[in-house]
Amino acid sequence: MAEKMPPSPGGGITPLQQMLASGTGAILTSLFVTPLDVVKIRLQAQRTPFSKALAAQSGPWGAQPATWKCFLYCNGLMDHLYVCQNGNGCTAWYKAPGHFTGTLDAFVKITRHEGIRSLWSGLPPTLVMAVPATVIYFTAYDQLRDYLHTRMGSWSHYIPLLAGALARLGAVTVISPLELIRTKMQSQQLSYRELRVCIQSAVAQDGWLSLWRGWGPTVLRDVPFSALYWFNYELVRTWLCRQPWLDGATFMVSFTSGAISGTVAAVLTLPFDVVKTQRQIELGDSEVHPVTASKPSSTWLLMQRIHAESGTRGLFAGFLPRVIKVAPACAIMISTYEFGKSFFQKLNQEQQLRGL
Repeated sequence: MAEKMPPSPGGGITPLQQMLASGTGAILTSLFVTPLDVVKIRLQAQRTPFSKALAAQSGPWGAQPATWKCFLYCNGLMDHLYVCQNGNGCTAWYKAPGHFTGTLDAFVKITRHEGIRSLWSGLPPTLVMAVPATVIYFTAYDQLRDYLHTRMGSWSHYIPLLAGALARLGAVTVISPLELIRTKMQSQQLSYRELRVCIQSAVAQDGWLSLWRGWGPTVLRDVPFSALYWFNYELVRTWLCRQPWLDGATFMVSFTSGAISGTVAAVLTLPFDVVKTQRQIELGDSEVHPVTASKPSSTWLLMQRIHAESGTRGLFAGFLPRVIKVAPACAIMISTYEFGKSFFQKLNQEQQLRGL
């Protein structure tokens, strides 16, 4: 009896259809995961209100009135850096009053007093940045995987590893300047004309590579994560599809495979995530005060500093929140993407049959 296997890598769909499937997956993932991060940030803001956070700042800011604060919004698809100045740059949903005793209490009170739409307050930057990045990433992965299958015969087991790493590297490289530009606009309240002048002066002073500041730490986290994720995903999915009690590559098979592989990759790359968060905060600081900001530390020096201050546990800080967020995000994204591809495969087959 023939073994049940996942559909062939080619899939019989066009790159445009792959883009539509991945874009739909990114939107659905954002809709599901955004409320989790809105609640997390509101709980963080409650523990450290804006005024107290400013007063607690130290280092090069000690000799001047503190007028800034940075915080990260991460939705499982992408990280966004928010920069607040004088309390004015902060979005209303971040500053909204409220006293919450926990996550569930925050969900209930925000919904009751501010309306259910408040849970999706952080959605716009996600749709602007994360959806294009995800479309590039998933489409590039499928295209690279199909290409490598024709070139690497005996090394086929390592194709997801290589294709995942290369696809993420490409997506990060394309999106990195856009993220830097978005951070500049947010931190300095620039018009598009002022932004163009600002970018031109930065390029004239530091060269084109200045647009990719923060690229290194992002690559160090995202590329290994992507390689591990796709390698484990294809491995788990293939194993599940071979089980006699499962009906091939179903939606739940993709969902389970995505959750398992996302969890494994998130845990193994957590130290790089901690360093990337530190570097993003430094980037936000330098955008607010470019003259007085200290020069960002290298990734290796940051890891050494964190290890010296907090030990190995410091490099794995935020373990549970990261897993809780990344696992469902990966599961929803990949299962929606696979479902979209299956839909287009059937659509193309029906169109071919009609044409005969």
